[in-house]
Amino acid sequence: QVQLVESGGGLVQPGGSLRLSCAASGSILIINDMRWYRQFPGKQRELVASIASGGRTNYADSVKARFTISRDTAKNTVYLQMNSLKPEDTAVYICNADVLTAVTWSNYWGQGTQVTVSS
Repeated sequence: QVQLVESGGGLVQPGGSLRLSCAASGSILIINDMRWYRQFPGKQRELVASIASGGRTNYADSVKARFTISRDTAKNTVYLQMNSLKPEDTAVYICNADVLTAVTWSNYWGQGTQVTVSS
């Protein structure tokens, strides 16, 4: 089994910064793409950013130039550095990853961490 555990969320003022972390643990052989999604109340999850095993990144237009995704392969951890935060960034941020275990490739989700941007 594989677990994804997020941390780093909290309350921040507009214009501030937060760094989210997501650590994967369990029977992991390889992690391919890692992603951050966010979910607004009553709405579907939206993809915020993704990073491939080779380091290629993609971002939603709404966060480009403000958010940076990175990963530490040795630690099976993905990060999301969020700068110039806006109230509309308030959401639950959820980690997602494609993981190869001894059995097969599977997609896993974390539980999410709340980010609130408010003065």
